Amino acid sequence: MINTLFLPELREMLVEDNTSGLREFCTALHPARTAEFMEGLESSEAWRVLQHADRKLRAEIFSYFDYDRQLEMLERENERQVADLITHVPADDACDLLSELPDSRVEQVLALVPAPDRRDIRRLQTFAEGTAGSIMTTEAACLDERLTVREALEQLSRQAEHVETIYYIYVVDETNHLRGVVSTRMLVSSFGKQQTTLAELMDTDILTVQASDDQQDVANIVAKYDLLAIPVVDAQRHMLGIITHDDVIDVVLEEAAEDVQRIAAVEPLKDSYARTPILTLTWKRGMWLGILFFAGLLTALALRSYETEFESFAWLVWFIPLIIGSGGNSGAQSSTLIIAAMATGDVKVSDWMKIIYREVATGVLLGIFLGVLGLIPAMYLAPTWQAGCIVPITVFFVVICGTFSGSILPLLFQRLGWDPALMSNPFVAGINDLLGIVVYVNIARLILGPV
Repeated sequence: MINTLFLPELREMLVEDNTSGLREFCTALHPARTAEFMEGLESSEAWRVLQHADRKLRAEIFSYFDYDRQLEMLERENERQVADLITHVPADDACDLLSELPDSRVEQVLALVPAPDRRDIRRLQTFAEGTAGSIMTTEAACLDERLTVREALEQLSRQAEHVETIYYIYVVDETNHLRGVVSTRMLVSSFGKQQTTLAELMDTDILTVQASDDQQDVANIVAKYDLLAIPVVDAQRHMLGIITHDDVIDVVLEEAAEDVQRIAAVEPLKDSYARTPILTLTWKRGMWLGILFFAGLLTALALRSYETEFESFAWLVWFIPLIIGSGGNSGAQSSTLIIAAMATGDVKVSDWMKIIYREVATGVLLGIFLGVLGLIPAMYLAPTWQAGCIVPITVFFVVICGTFSGSILPLLFQRLGWDPALMSNPFVAGINDLLGIVVYVNIARLILGPV
């Protein structure tokens, strides 16, 4: 939502270079609200406003800007100011943003970033996209296991400003091996036992992920165990960083968007829709539209092979959209449900017998329901009551075929190592269109007799 009423005042303060007014604007509201009030400004104007906030607040407000606006600012504004901002942005977010910029610009900016922050960003850049390492932050609260409660609280107070979250304190040994975890609540509640060491307080039964793990698997673990953060370690359990719940939410949203695109038979976009070139959009959509086109061509050939039947019983043509639509829609429903269930871990390929049984049973009930609905117009439009029975009987069998193919194909593609979300719906649609015509004509032959 753009707060247009405040924009003239903001622009006036910029023209007048009203430093005190702009500083007050930056500090008066929550950073998210401040960013919202600046939505109507040009990116260059918003950047000028940001320069009146202190460094930490500037990074917070910046984090609430639209992603495209963030990239525009980083690419166009003064590299020293950009480097200063990057220093105060969480390393994982900084890495993501820099990966979208031209290499020359990245090198210009990183050359001005302090060496420790630059090392963190460089290390994160080495992890493959889509892995736990690519979304972790190195800014975690890590304390030595030999520290007492009092010493730990003192060190934590010094670290707090520089870490992304202090919900958990990760306990490490002198070689940075992860030994355990202590919650902030436990540490504070142990204030009366100031000589107790972290080694005595820590919980050693700790969930970890490795930097090479898939980010979707990490998101599933965090969701399953209701964690606010999860540590990332290497093969020797050296502490590398943490993945926080906000990063997990980003992963879930990203994966959900990709799944929606796949189900719609579109190769997932790497960038946002608005930033994806038209030629790329055309390729990613056209590839699967071509497959659907040839599936439709097979249906056309099936219609041609039954030309004699349709000439003799022209009224059968009226119900073709209803027949193939019933099969295609029921198949699409089944495949979407199965794909979603596999994505959440609700079902596995090994459950195939149970899945097929449930979907075929559902198909029988849906077939009866839709068959009854189809019986009414069929009896009215068909020349005889026997001919009218063709439509509901066909709908019954076609819906069962749809639910069966919609359930078996995602499982088959998953078993073969192919993407079920991307491949299932095009094949389900093509198979059910073709089956719909074949079943329809053959049931008509049985009831009406050969032509």
